[in-house]
Amino acid sequence: MEPVVVLALVAAIVVVFLVASSVRIVPQARRYNIERFGRYRRTLQPGLNLVVPVADRINTKLDVREQVYSSDPRPVITEDNLVVNIDTVLYYQITDPRSAAYEVADYLQAIDQLTVTTLRNVIGSMDLEETLTSREEINSRLRAVLDDATGKWGIRVNRVEIKAIDPPHTIKEAMEKQMRAERDKRAAILHAEGERQAKILTAEGTKQKDILEAQGTQQAMILRADGEAKAVELVFQAVHRNNADPKILAYKYLETLPHLASSDNNTFWVIPGELTEAVRTVTRAFGDQSAPQPEEAAGAGADHTSDEGRTAELDAGRTAALDAAAAADEAGKQAAAAVSDAKAEAEAAKSPQMPRRGQASGS
Repeated sequence: MEPVVVLALVAAIVVVFLVASSVRIVPQARRYNIERFGRYRRTLQPGLNLVVPVADRINTKLDVREQVYSSDPRPVITEDNLVVNIDTVLYYQITDPRSAAYEVADYLQAIDQLTVTTLRNVIGSMDLEETLTSREEINSRLRAVLDDATGKWGIRVNRVEIKAIDPPHTIKEAMEKQMRAERDKRAAILHAEGERQAKILTAEGTKQKDILEAQGTQQAMILRADGEAKAVELVFQAVHRNNADPKILAYKYLETLPHLASSDNNTFWVIPGELTEAVRTVTRAFGDQSAPQPEEAAGAGADHTSDEGRTAELDAGRTAALDAAAAADEAGKQAAAAVSDAKAEAEAAKSPQMPRRGQASGS
């Protein structure tokens, strides 16, 4: 009985081993390539799969998700003979596990080398300035070349991105100086534009201010002239309405003379030529008060025809003439004194150190 039990146990163990060897569980997004006696048989899909024990074995396990591959900086020569280091980032996905396993030995190395050679071909036809400003064009050309070359490897290149472009240190310094010069230029232009606009606005404001001030001055002068004209018209109407005596007008004329030099800004005085006529008018006024009226003189001549009457009339005429001459002299002295006082007051106002006339006489 014991050998039979041992054989049964051995048989059970072999059966369990064969069953375990024939079952393969593939995770999601994975693909297993199966070889039977060293030849590709099939690709296992995700889930539970059965294989022939001992005869079938798993050759490669591949991940079919999109993957990222970042290459090391590679030196590339531009068209203007400058060496730049370029880093690339590659996004790819395995679409055919069989081709990825059997068409190329190492698809990552193959993709890396193909990226470098394609990048050198593309950058070699561009200068540095174009290289730095044409990343989209470089990416699209790289993707087209890589996608066409890796299609037979069972790999699809989704995106190719240039991560960094590092020019030489001297070129960086020159670029920084150029950038700084451009920014200084733009700053100077903006500053000049600002000053120009400010000056234009200031000039416009000054122009508007001058125009408004001129208009205000014009309106004020017009209103002042209208007021003076109305005042003169009212005075003229009042004089003609009341029939003012020329004697009063002459007296007012003489009263106005001292005020000619009352202003501090007067440096010289002009004695009007009508002064003598005004003095004569005042003289006649005083003479008419002392002399008899023409009607009275005529009546006296008719009543008194004697020599005594003629003598009295002659004496009265002489007295009137003397009184008129005295009045004229007195009016002239008063006018001259008024003008002298006005001059003295003006000079005293201009020279405060000099004592005035009244102070000098009082002292």
